[in-house]
Amino acid sequence: MPLVSGFRLFFSTSPLLIPKPKTPLIPLRPFPPPRFTVLCASFGKKNQFQRRFSTLRNPKTREKRTQMEEKENEGIGFNKRRAEGKDKGQPKNLQLKSRKLNPVNTICYVQVALFVFVFVAIAILGTGMDTQDTSPSVLLFFDKQRFFFNAGEGLQRFCTEHKIKLSKIDHIFLTRVCSETAGGLPGLLLTMAGIGDDGMSVNMWGPSDLKYLVDAMRTFIPNAATVHTHSFGPAPGSISGPLKDPIILVNDEVVKISAIILCPALSGTNESIDQVVNGSDVTGFDFERNLDDFSKYPSLSPPGSPKKASLATKPGDLAVVYMCELPEIKGKFDPAKAKALGLKPGPKYRELQLGNTVMSDRKNIMVRPSDVLGPSIPGPVVILVDCPTPSHVHGLISVPSLKKYYVDSTDPDGGSSKTVNCVIHLGPASVTSTESYRKWMSRFGGAQHIMAGHEMKNVEIPILKASARIASRLNYVCPQLFPTNGFWTVGNIGNCPMDSISSSKEVLQCVPSENLLKFHLRPYANLGLDKSGIPPSAKPSYFINELLSEIPEIEDASKVVRKFWECPTEKAGNNSFLVEEPWISEASVEEVQYQKGNENMSFEDVSQIPASLENISREDMEIVLLGTGSSQPSKYRNVSSIYINLFARGSLLLDCGEGTLGQLKRRFGMKGADDAIKSLKCIWISHIHADHHTGLARVLALRSQLLRHEPHEPLLVIGPRQLKRFLDAYSMLEDLDMQFLDCRQTLEISKDVSKKSLETVSTHDILQQGNGSRENGIAGSGSLTMTDGENALQTLEGTLFAKSKMQSYWKKSGFQGDAVVDTAGLEKLRSLLEDSGLEALISVPVVHCPQAFGLVLKAASRINSTGKTIPGWKLVYSGDTRPCQALIDASRGATVLIHEATFEDSLLEEAIARNHSTTKEAVQVGESAGVYRVILTHFSQRYPKIPVVDETHMNTCIGFDMMSVNVADLPVLPKVMPFLKLLFRNEMVADETDEALTAESY
Repeated sequence: MPLVSGFRLFFSTSPLLIPKPKTPLIPLRPFPPPRFTVLCASFGKKNQFQRRFSTLRNPKTREKRTQMEEKENEGIGFNKRRAEGKDKGQPKNLQLKSRKLNPVNTICYVQVALFVFVFVAIAILGTGMDTQDTSPSVLLFFDKQRFFFNAGEGLQRFCTEHKIKLSKIDHIFLTRVCSETAGGLPGLLLTMAGIGDDGMSVNMWGPSDLKYLVDAMRTFIPNAATVHTHSFGPAPGSISGPLKDPIILVNDEVVKISAIILCPALSGTNESIDQVVNGSDVTGFDFERNLDDFSKYPSLSPPGSPKKASLATKPGDLAVVYMCELPEIKGKFDPAKAKALGLKPGPKYRELQLGNTVMSDRKNIMVRPSDVLGPSIPGPVVILVDCPTPSHVHGLISVPSLKKYYVDSTDPDGGSSKTVNCVIHLGPASVTSTESYRKWMSRFGGAQHIMAGHEMKNVEIPILKASARIASRLNYVCPQLFPTNGFWTVGNIGNCPMDSISSSKEVLQCVPSENLLKFHLRPYANLGLDKSGIPPSAKPSYFINELLSEIPEIEDASKVVRKFWECPTEKAGNNSFLVEEPWISEASVEEVQYQKGNENMSFEDVSQIPASLENISREDMEIVLLGTGSSQPSKYRNVSSIYINLFARGSLLLDCGEGTLGQLKRRFGMKGADDAIKSLKCIWISHIHADHHTGLARVLALRSQLLRHEPHEPLLVIGPRQLKRFLDAYSMLEDLDMQFLDCRQTLEISKDVSKKSLETVSTHDILQQGNGSRENGIAGSGSLTMTDGENALQTLEGTLFAKSKMQSYWKKSGFQGDAVVDTAGLEKLRSLLEDSGLEALISVPVVHCPQAFGLVLKAASRINSTGKTIPGWKLVYSGDTRPCQALIDASRGATVLIHEATFEDSLLEEAIARNHSTTKEAVQVGESAGVYRVILTHFSQRYPKIPVVDETHMNTCIGFDMMSVNVADLPVLPKVMPFLKLLFRNEMVADETDEALTAESY
């Protein structure tokens, strides 16, 4: 097979990235269907790829086309084309931009993010440093080029926090293809596609596993993006020996980047590499004398054997070592020497500077460049090493192409031909602290080693300082709703591995990586480490003191809030900050009386506690908002994810946007997050947009790893049909250990559905009896329930499109009406509901995009001490939607409704165009359904800290990241909101980023 394969991916263009219309009703011409094309190519070893701007999109010829449709008798508008998935534009064909490079007059550094930068500099970017949930990223920085190494979850949010411009990225290199190193890639590509008018293209490089990631991503990236992807190395599962020469990926005037593939040496055995080579360098291992050893390890064969050191790999096993070499800068030209050798000023001067030998003009001699040039400046060399497991160490320390970089090389070619200036180690401390690995490190002589793996001391330093600042303030005001202050210490993490630095016995120039640590490569005079850009550390006390100086009265406010839990029914007396039930005024009661048509409704009726909360336990249910932002992560809000904690009965995740795992670790700590992942019973995904599910693979992969030595069942994942295609493709890379169930199979399923009924009822029956006929164009919500033990197919009244000409996508688009119900999936769901103490889990079609759903969770009823039956709580989650009758009907009598509120009330047209809701509409859904409490979430990134909400809304709460709402605290929840708003009284509502508006298309 070719050594390097290239794939060029074209994602269709979304018209919603174009400036929004001035009127909600604009004629719309049909667009061609979305396209996704893969072009394959093969390249030799020395290939040069350059970026070019595209002029494909002409703003004068492109119009924003949006069509709204009014529901009859309701007057609620929505974007029909978007809901049907027909709002995609024509695909782009962006070319890579060409840059004029200068190898001499350039600044370079390396930085880790943990990031390393190059002026040339390398910078360590701190992604995953504090949460240990993802691989660090490294940035190689030139004046006119940017190279990212790894793109784990949180990279985009990190770049927003630290003002690193994604528009400057030229290349992305992956050291491995897995959720740990590439979890942030889908969101990153979607954001880059929306930059500027034309979007931007980027080169993506990785081992041959990259094609599996590409296949998975194309199932849910409909936006305008062009990704030129290039895979290299042996195909997964192939039998091939180690490559003698490195694979050259980039070789231009300023840098040469090459790759070495590492394969695990001992697949199929539990013994470590140290047990095979006894901690010594395998270059001195006697393969002939120890030939018998290889019979124990089929994947490790001696040189000259039939398999010739063959390594059988599976997807996800391959790791990569990247070598970045800057060219040598030739010495300064000396005109005096040239004149003395008989040369006249002219073209021959240039030839000598280019390294060519010329004939003297006045003498019969040849003049060599060394005769007229001063001493050359050697080109710096940086090596990035990702050795993820002990089984990869053998391949690393025996790679022949690295010998030229060793100071003790016995290479017959002689000596060390290259001096390595910096080695960045991305592997975990459990690998980099081993004796064999340390001996290998010592072979680079005086090179600077940066240990960028997961160093436990970094847990104490929040990487997202803006988010930690908000968390500390909220925790100070109301620790009951915000139990974590955004900071963790090594002491309260529990058992943790030793850092790689502290375990070192050799005298090596090692430094632990820190956020934004740099290593300068050019100018040569600045060669070395640079810690000037490392953000200063801060403690919670710093942020609290800052808060008290800004808002002195917040101290008294926090005392008042604490009284709500000490004596929730007690009045606050003469305290000027609080009146009894402050969210319910006399005027608001009159408003409710008018809306309900009941003039006799009293103050007590408005604030009445529902029966489901009678004697409720704090161990019953807790809602943890892990992400409350929309579209893309911001400094203050992550994208959508809600953790439903059922305590001893397990837990559920509702949506799982990028960074969900990191948010869990910030909320529960390192061990607590692992326990939360292991306790998961189900993950429910509302729709296929990336901000709702791109953290799923990371969570599933970690769960599989945590439970690999324990008996367990696959995790149930419920989501739209397109999600299964993504998960099936991605499972080629990592074991996700999950069982998928289509949301359409859960339109109404209770725990009492018997296995027998599931085997006999077909989806066709549900559609025909539960949704009306196909001829009349009405699509409803099928329901499958139990009545006195008998199966009954019922029609859910007031369904999503009952009064509209629009049909539900899930009913008409490629759906197999005669398909049998997923018996195994529904039986697993029935068992899950019973084990979790739940009565029902119901998906409700909503108006947003094809196959978009809301969710109803109903707890089982319970018996109190007097024998009285108390109904269980009911939780409704809207997902992304316009206000719709189906969700209102499903929310009737709900204990709590978590509803999206993407836009403020004045932006109704934008909400309609993008099929989202305004804050007023979200509250009205709750009021129409008689919901006890409404929690607003999914806020536009134009509201970075707190959204615009009408304070006359009753029983409504604004959601914040890390907010933990226990079901027992629902009665006091609205009382706290005025005090939380007090925190942000000095904040201006403004766009946080230049991309805030264009990013709202999802």
